[in-house]
Amino acid sequence: MIESLPTGIAGEKLTVNINLEIALGIILLGFIGGTLSGFLGSGGAFVMTPGMMNLGIPGIVAVASNITHKFGKAVIGSKVHGELGHVDKKLAITMVPGLLLGVKLAVYIQETIFKLFGKAGSNLYISFVFIIILSALVAIIIRDLRRKETAKKVPRKALIDKLPKIPPVLHYNVSNIRTSFWYPFFIAFLTGFLAGTIGVGGFFGVPAMIYILGLSTRIAAGTELTLAIASGALGATLYALGGFVDLRIVMLLYLGSLIGVQLGAIATEILSQRRAKFILMFVILAAIISRAVAVPVYLNNLGYIQLTGEMIDLLKKASFLILFGVCMVAVSVILKSVISFARKGIIHKEIIEV
Repeated sequence: MIESLPTGIAGEKLTVNINLEIALGIILLGFIGGTLSGFLGSGGAFVMTPGMMNLGIPGIVAVASNITHKFGKAVIGSKVHGELGHVDKKLAITMVPGLLLGVKLAVYIQETIFKLFGKAGSNLYISFVFIIILSALVAIIIRDLRRKETAKKVPRKALIDKLPKIPPVLHYNVSNIRTSFWYPFFIAFLTGFLAGTIGVGGFFGVPAMIYILGLSTRIAAGTELTLAIASGALGATLYALGGFVDLRIVMLLYLGSLIGVQLGAIATEILSQRRAKFILMFVILAAIISRAVAVPVYLNNLGYIQLTGEMIDLLKKASFLILFGVCMVAVSVILKSVISFARKGIIHKEIIEV
């Protein structure tokens, strides 16, 4: 719980009031996020942070609580991947300095914006970052879905093969790559910055390690989870020292996500990767639209535009319904498939192809 509440612009107090309705909403959000994460490998944090903002939780507290929540899951996930040999420890150690630098910079910017512009300014900043980053991610997913089947069978060459070897050059046995120290460092920096800004960075780190460094999918995922322990630990610590981590929210998220992630993981054996990408795309689009709809409210709160009370209420409700509505539909599709196959007794034996 936040004991010493920080202050923003003009001494604005940061308050987090959690009643039964909001608590149930956070648990549901954790369940949705956990199910999507278990099924898609990502997507949970995309909805958890904006979802908490829709529930009235200040954006900076949502990010701080989300990154703290992510830390616990990363510890478990990293242990599992480590036992399977999917973690390149040398690469992870190499990337940690850049990762921590990115997290620290992100937290500094977040806290500075809150002090200068208050809760509305912080919410506006986080929303803009979500809109920009997730729009780029949707474009990548759409491009991937439009690729021809024949193109999918052509192995992609890592970008690292075309980049100059800037000293120092290191060899990583587990990943079986030889590359300049600076490329993993830069990837880690951006991953840490995104994690500290919106509560999630793996959606960038994993693809970057695969397509830029040339890692296998499994080693990239395992190594990123190990890095998430470091980014989560530093992010949680820095935000907690600033008074932005609310352990009530963290525990409520765990309560829902630990159940949802199990169901989502089962669905990975049932639904095809193509369908998974479609679901992920619609969830991300919902998050983008939800944040875009909320932007005028924050601009109004900052005094840049003038909205009526009725318009503000309408925008808040629309933002909430768009995100939660689409996420509930996505989770329903996943759960319906799990239940259907469980009744037939063929879970883990078949995969549905689109």
